[in-house]
Amino acid sequence: MTKLALTAAAFAAALMSTAAQAQTSDITIGISIATTGPAAALGIPERNALEFVPKEIGGVALKLIVLDDGGDPTAATTNARRFVTESKADIIMGSSTTPPTVAISTVANEAGIPHFALAPMPVNEARAKWSVVMPQPVPIMGKVIYENMKAKGVKSIGYIGFSDSYGDLWFNDLKTQTGPMGMTIATEERFARPDTSVAGQVLKLVAANPDAILIGASGTAAALPQAALRERGYKGPIYQTHGAASMDFIRIAGPAAEGVLMASGPVMDPEGQADSALTKKPGLTLNAAYEAKYGPNSRSQFAGHSYDAFEVLKRVIPVALKAGKPGTAEFREGIRQALMSEKDMAASQAVYNFTDKDRYGVDERSRILLTVKDGKYIAVK
Repeated sequence: MTKLALTAAAFAAALMSTAAQAQTSDITIGISIATTGPAAALGIPERNALEFVPKEIGGVALKLIVLDDGGDPTAATTNARRFVTESKADIIMGSSTTPPTVAISTVANEAGIPHFALAPMPVNEARAKWSVVMPQPVPIMGKVIYENMKAKGVKSIGYIGFSDSYGDLWFNDLKTQTGPMGMTIATEERFARPDTSVAGQVLKLVAANPDAILIGASGTAAALPQAALRERGYKGPIYQTHGAASMDFIRIAGPAAEGVLMASGPVMDPEGQADSALTKKPGLTLNAAYEAKYGPNSRSQFAGHSYDAFEVLKRVIPVALKAGKPGTAEFREGIRQALMSEKDMAASQAVYNFTDKDRYGVDERSRILLTVKDGKYIAVK
């Protein structure tokens, strides 16, 4: 072989090597969650669950960049913009609570990057194209609560919730669903996430004497009105949203947590599911790994949200890789399209079937009702 031929062969080999490397570039995933601040009880399990997700999908390595936003929408916006401009992220996830999640969704949709929300959020036209939501939607979770209220003969409901978009989501759903069921709202109270006392609001709730009370809050902050209501002598049933489903809630609320009724995803009790349930195997797998490292009964609804995002990615990334390589607009569009086309994507919290009009993509298989007995969560059958 001539020197010229050798040079040409070497050049061709180099080109092939470069192309192969380009084709297998890491898939960059930017994750903004609250690992400090009032929402840390949500963000820490979400971060912990990342230890149990795949390192590669479709033969391509995943590069995770995890930033703390402290539950602050401004910090979440900054993180999201860093993912776009500095990290050139293919996918963005976050945040742990609703307001910063809305902020991240706005950035992701402006940039054209697939976004996995880890908290419930209102979905409008500006946030619908590139965002999907891993937690269950409020109407589905609310329904299991309201049906239990009706079965108990509840006629009047007191409400206390966050003075932000999460509190609004729950209060609006409460009004929408319970009216046709013959229930009325006796009083509405709000509090801010960082508040350390809700004494005034609780006094008004107790004075109204509703048959039941719904607390529209998340993380450890949900324990504040729970404890205050019992301390002030309220004896009726108290309901909590799926934003409170963590062991930290029981730890903070203490004895006041006993008997609470709480909507949750099925990851909190996969052992109680039928073998045919598509959520059972992923739930058992996550909980076994999580509790082996973090201790018995450490399982968390919020760990399920971040874990499940990767269960969905197992299905959509191989499809997207056919459309383009990581780091390109074609790959990002491939993910977006695959999220809509792939069906029955089983995960620990739900079976996902996203559509252009349904960015949550879940049904009643995504919910259970829990109570606390002797300091432990048990399913209400």
